[in-house]
Amino acid sequence: MTKIDRVKERVAYLKVWLGIFVVTIISLIGWLVSNYATAKVLLVVLDSVAILILAVAILLTHKEINRRIDELENL
Repeated sequence: MTKIDRVKERVAYLKVWLGIFVVTIISLIGWLVSNYATAKVLLVVLDSVAILILAVAILLTHKEINRRIDELENL
């Protein structure tokens, strides 16, 4: 497999994970909006922490995808 093909496959793989992260964060935000008034404080805190962790994961994955795309331009 050529280096270009490997980088393209890596970008495709990262895009799958980015999609999973986005869907998960949307679900967690939806749960939080729907249940913040009735949920236990611990669940709200854990949900908020998970949202923050996923937001960081989305940003890091996005940066990695951009880095790989820039790498493709240099090949």
